[in-house]
Amino acid sequence: MQTQALTRRFGDHVVVDHLDLTVAEGEVFGLLGRNGAGKSTLIKMLTTLLPPSSGSARVEGLDVVSEATSVRAAIGYVPQALSADGELTGYENLFVFASLYDIPRAERAQRIAEALAFMDLQDAAGRLVATYSGGMIRRLEIAQSMLHRPRLLFLDEPTVGLDPVARDTVWAHIRELRAKYETTIFMTTHYMEEAQALCSRFGILRAGKLVVCGSLVELRAASGQPGATLDELFAHYTGESAEAAGAYGETSHTRQSSQRLA
Repeated sequence: MQTQALTRRFGDHVVVDHLDLTVAEGEVFGLLGRNGAGKSTLIKMLTTLLPPSSGSARVEGLDVVSEATSVRAAIGYVPQALSADGELTGYENLFVFASLYDIPRAERAQRIAEALAFMDLQDAAGRLVATYSGGMIRRLEIAQSMLHRPRLLFLDEPTVGLDPVARDTVWAHIRELRAKYETTIFMTTHYMEEAQALCSRFGILRAGKLVVCGSLVELRAASGQPGATLDELFAHYTGESAEAAGAYGETSHTRQSSQRLA
């Protein structure tokens, strides 16, 4: 994935400002920044949900504007806002996504069964998603995003609002997914200890600008703080603590839009 001078404006307000970024195949990249820094806007451009105002971005070698359909087929995306339908069962949610991804009918049942088993949701497959815990919903959404075996997975605050136990469970499954499928992962998070444990490289976004990018060792060297934690580096590069970067509520709501399958 590569961007060149990627910019997004809303009126006179520049939300993402001439961003140059490269994410290598197979790495786990963490994008960090306070609320309003431009993280979600950047992901929306990279996943073709929002067109750039200027600049360019290529995902899996494909232009996000002129080859948007092909980009969507090559990626998985778990948005910050919950996308699972609470009025459907876990199985039915996955069936809808299998249809949207145009997975061959002969393969759908097997793909869904594998996804449910991989995320430890097989025993809850027949329950309405409205009865799921926040952690179960996140695991279902990750399962949805992986049904078509994408090469690149975007996770926008995937553990936001979850308790520590649920967060650990979600990330255990992400590690397994990465190990099994060698998926490239691009994630945003405000949990610095989580990012430090999981990501191989980091970018810190401030007011739409990428202020620094590199591995933990490289960020420490650039800051002159060889023993600094990611929390301390975030404060150094942004001028604020990670705790002040965002406060979130509990993940407990689902959308309600689809009809039950016959």
